[in-house]
Amino acid sequence: MLKFFKKRVKKLVIKLTQNVGHLKKSVNCNHIWYGQDLAGFFVCPDLLNESSVVYSFGIGQDISFDKALINDFNCKVYGFDPTPKSIDWLKGQETPNRFAFFDFGIGVKTEDTSFFLPINDDNVSGSLEKHVRVSENKRIDVHMKSLDDILRMLGHNKIDVLKMDIEGSEYDIIESFVQSDVQVDQLLIEFHDRFFDSASPKSLSSVRRLNEKGYEIFAVSDSFEEVSFIRKGLI
Repeated sequence: MLKFFKKRVKKLVIKLTQNVGHLKKSVNCNHIWYGQDLAGFFVCPDLLNESSVVYSFGIGQDISFDKALINDFNCKVYGFDPTPKSIDWLKGQETPNRFAFFDFGIGVKTEDTSFFLPINDDNVSGSLEKHVRVSENKRIDVHMKSLDDILRMLGHNKIDVLKMDIEGSEYDIIESFVQSDVQVDQLLIEFHDRFFDSASPKSLSSVRRLNEKGYEIFAVSDSFEEVSFIRKGLI
């Protein structure tokens, strides 16, 4: 009951202090929350089976989302994260056979580039973007691959579910994605508008671009940060 109350309060605060009018469900689709509270997303289960391909960008230290999909559908999940703490953490985990991990991230292009680490050493996730949670003085070189190059490397021609929790880098990746020919059925994005001091939320443009690409919102978390899109024509 206390957890439910806290979620309701958080949702009300966000509604009162942030512009979230663009983060509204626009189509109806059966949806279930997969993963723990802080690492999960809504997914439309009707479109998944053991042949489905799931890309999970941004692992951190929680693979509850990935495990939940594997448990329910026996599908293959490909996880990606260039963050040193994530890589070290995963080495000590017993992961499912249907989970494959790669120690690079998704970028607009394939390259080695600077990656900013958290200001707080107790935190895990870094970012390609400079924002309030990372330090310009704590940076490392990491490898990034474009989505097109990742599909070629893994031999896929489509993605059933693509999840992105990439700490503020999602906006550039979304812009790159809408200009590509990659087919994704469900796109799950954690928006990090709170990391940036801008007059309007950065996600406003991203949602508009995805709508133009043919994606509609079918579910939104109570925090308005985890947003699930589906390709038009699938429901």
